Amino acid sequence: MNDLKKRAQALIEKLDIPASQLRFKEIEALSTDPDFWKNTEKATTLMKEMGQLQKEIEVSEKIKSKLLTGELDGLEELLSEIEMSIYLSGKYDKGPAIVSIHAGQGGVDAMDWAEILFRMYARYFERKKYKAEVIDESRGEEAGIKNITLLVNGDFAYGYLKNESGTHRLVRLSPFNSDNLRHTSFALVEVLPSIEGESDLKINEDDLEWDFYRASSHGGQNVQKVSSAVRLTHKPSGIVVTCQTQRYQNQNREYALKILKAKLAVKEEERRYNEEQKEKGEYKPASWGNQIRNYVLHPYKLIKDTRTKVETSDVDSVLDGDIDIFIQAELKS
Repeated sequence: MNDLKKRAQALIEKLDIPASQLRFKEIEALSTDPDFWKNTEKATTLMKEMGQLQKEIEVSEKIKSKLLTGELDGLEELLSEIEMSIYLSGKYDKGPAIVSIHAGQGGVDAMDWAEILFRMYARYFERKKYKAEVIDESRGEEAGIKNITLLVNGDFAYGYLKNESGTHRLVRLSPFNSDNLRHTSFALVEVLPSIEGESDLKINEDDLEWDFYRASSHGGQNVQKVSSAVRLTHKPSGIVVTCQTQRYQNQNREYALKILKAKLAVKEEERRYNEEQKEKGEYKPASWGNQIRNYVLHPYKLIKDTRTKVETSDVDSVLDGDIDIFIQAELKS
């Protein structure tokens, strides 16, 4: 009981509720301006922030009330809820995410593995009541997907998903091998923040090179007549982005720019982080390619995270989207 009270008091101090209340009032005042909704994207972002602040304030008040009255029923659940607000306090954590899955080494097995991962995350999004929209996709010739990119909208989407970035390794009996031999496949998951509203990041139009081509989707009259797919190259960084799933070219252009901004923002964050680590003498190069999780389906069943060492033999539940055990362990670490 004493430990629970100490934990509650420590969390309330960390949250800085007076600052949250001040920010809530600032947004509330802005929302009364007749011109507030002229910039719809910015207004929507601020209203989302306001809603999250209100929830944080309300939960904190409930915790304080329970501490004053000594009523500890339900306190554990409230603490768990508020703890996630602390773990998810990064610059972009509260906002949407851009999730890409790329088949790696392993041929058709790897493309099938990329599609299995896609289904796993799609089930997770359903559990979280997130809305996911495919904005780029390239399917394998025989099976699976070569790569797929989704825009994921929902509270703290980026915060929850950001640590899924890295290489996911699958070991199983190959369904594409006539001898049914054991096979190892790899897929890369990339998670970027979808930057909403105004940003400090400025992109020079002269640094952009646009190419337009016919989308390689599942057919349709539009694909035959209109070069709706886009390829965007950022000349200074060499970053290339493609988008082809939207029917109209302007929509694909918009999504391509959104992904480019996300990649440039992450690149800048990594640069700052690396400089800080160099100053501290703790520099280690960052890489998207780090292997983060092993999924073994043969000769035994086990999924293990290489960072937190969390593991489970219930592979069916995990591949059906029940991945909170891994996500929460990594956030808390």
